[in-house]
Amino acid sequence: MPVGTQGTMKGLLPDQLESLDCEIILGNTYHLGNRPEITEEGVKFKSPYDNSEIMLTPEKSIEIQNCIGADIIMQLDDVVQTTFQDYDRIKEATERTSRWLDRCLKAHKRPTEQSIFPIVQGLLNEKLRRWSARDHMKKNVNGFAIGGLSGGEAKDDFWPMVSLGTEVLPNNKPRYLMGVGLAVDLVVCVALGVDMFDCVFPTRTARFGCALINKGQLNLKQKLYETDLNPIDKDCSCSTCKNYTRAYLHCIVSVETVACHLISVHNIAFQMRLMRTMRAHIINGTFVKFLKEFMNEVFPDASYPNWVTNCLSSVGINLLEA
Repeated sequence: MPVGTQGTMKGLLPDQLESLDCEIILGNTYHLGNRPEITEEGVKFKSPYDNSEIMLTPEKSIEIQNCIGADIIMQLDDVVQTTFQDYDRIKEATERTSRWLDRCLKAHKRPTEQSIFPIVQGLLNEKLRRWSARDHMKKNVNGFAIGGLSGGEAKDDFWPMVSLGTEVLPNNKPRYLMGVGLAVDLVVCVALGVDMFDCVFPTRTARFGCALINKGQLNLKQKLYETDLNPIDKDCSCSTCKNYTRAYLHCIVSVETVACHLISVHNIAFQMRLMRTMRAHIINGTFVKFLKEFMNEVFPDASYPNWVTNCLSSVGINLLEA
């Protein structure tokens, strides 16, 4: 899911998203900045618009989301930075998230039209995450989110928590990993059993002149693209790749705002195509073959990161095996 913070993508029109076959985006009810104060009642913070104080309770969060009318709405949760070490605070946040879920479900006025996804918390603590997931599974909901990750933790700490989430949460309901958008991470986490993702990465990196390809990123600001008449990706059918060269994008990337627009179109197309490709291979029973070919393209000398090989080994995939 591309992220449209206020219900719109930066630099893209709604009909362009439709032409990319993008059927769902993520919008944020509130961005909590300015040192929010978290209590059992909710989250108090300063409005980014007029600096007034706002108290966002679980009930108010659901009221707003009921009004917005999104198909999937999220509970209010207590989020702690993944590198945080205070066990008591992590435990408090995990248990409070479950209490807030109960309040969100009780306040929900449109349960037949909108699905609340509980958010599994627990940071990097296996016991707390397992408890959180199992407590959420007692609720009558249509899907689950795995939250509190991608906040600066090491990959070796990240993937076991994702794996734990997909191991415990039911297979017959969507499992949504929040805030993950790098291509390698998407592929690996799909192998672990994740169904949905969101991330600002494709549009944010476009604003810095970076275009996404299977092998990683092209920094179009670099001089080596000055005379490169190839499209960003010859296998991409997006409107940017059909009509513009790397050389042209290089010329405008630092001076024209339209460059952000053109690269954003490609980056979202890239991620949509990657996800559709994985879905097709899963249905056809060829996902492991696809995964190995993808990893060989990203790491052509087979210099796979240890976290990738360890993670995939945990689900029976050996990258070095023919």
